[in-house]
Amino acid sequence: MTEPEGPPPLLAGIEAGGTKYVCAVGTNPAEPLLETRFPTGNPVETIAQAVTFFKEAAESYGPIRAMGIGTFGPADIDPRSPGYGTILTTPKQGWSGFNVVNAIRDGINEPIPIAFETDVNAALFGEAEFGAARHHRNIAYITIGTGIGGAFLHDGQIIHGRMHPEIGHLIVPDLDKDFGKDTNVCPFHASCLEGRAAGPAIEARWGTPGSELPDDHPAWELQAKYLAIGCINLTATWSPDIIILGGGVSQKSGLLDRVRAEFEALSGNYWALPPLDLYLQTPALDQLAGIVGSLSLAQRLL
Repeated sequence: MTEPEGPPPLLAGIEAGGTKYVCAVGTNPAEPLLETRFPTGNPVETIAQAVTFFKEAAESYGPIRAMGIGTFGPADIDPRSPGYGTILTTPKQGWSGFNVVNAIRDGINEPIPIAFETDVNAALFGEAEFGAARHHRNIAYITIGTGIGGAFLHDGQIIHGRMHPEIGHLIVPDLDKDFGKDTNVCPFHASCLEGRAAGPAIEARWGTPGSELPDDHPAWELQAKYLAIGCINLTATWSPDIIILGGGVSQKSGLLDRVRAEFEALSGNYWALPPLDLYLQTPALDQLAGIVGSLSLAQRLL
């Protein structure tokens, strides 16, 4: 006689952004049961808020069996490394050298398995499992927000090198001069994709946050040029099946069409690609990609 199955395991996820922390629990990654969001402050206070949420969720839904964390970076995401779970050199004050995985484990006081990935890797995984990248083998994901990050997935496996990819620090030409500007917010490089095209660069260049600029503002012509260069570089180096442009900046109305047009002009018809409305897309999960991906990473641990 077959024993009746118990309830599905409770999963926990964290989308640890540089601006906000999103925490959720659920048994189905695509349908979180409970979620909270709060600003990313100093590490001790931020992790304490997350721990409180998970403890209260466990009281309502049962014990958490696994957790996935998608974090802002750079971060040590190699499970074999002694520093696994640590935030590396970051401009986010107080976080450099802080071990998120250890702090979470100490806080909840449960020996649960924890998957620790970059926030971009988590969002990519969410889109691969439940979003725009389903049924694709080779997927590239770029997120454009407070910073610019990137991730690759091949046959269901996130690709790591010595570190995680740093798409934001691809070197790009200075196109600002064509618009009478000279804005680069990266302290490390004279002209990289993040320094020229992340959200803070848009605000510094035009004196207004991108979310407040009208659709026909010249900011979006310049933004599309920079992003198209980034997509051309990814196409030339890896030739993915699809490139997904996520993050808050990419949601600007009309921007994706501008990127596609700039990409077409730059590509010289060199690559045999799918139609650009299929090749260059925004996330089907929209702003939920990160937390859905984090819960999916937890599910994979089981």
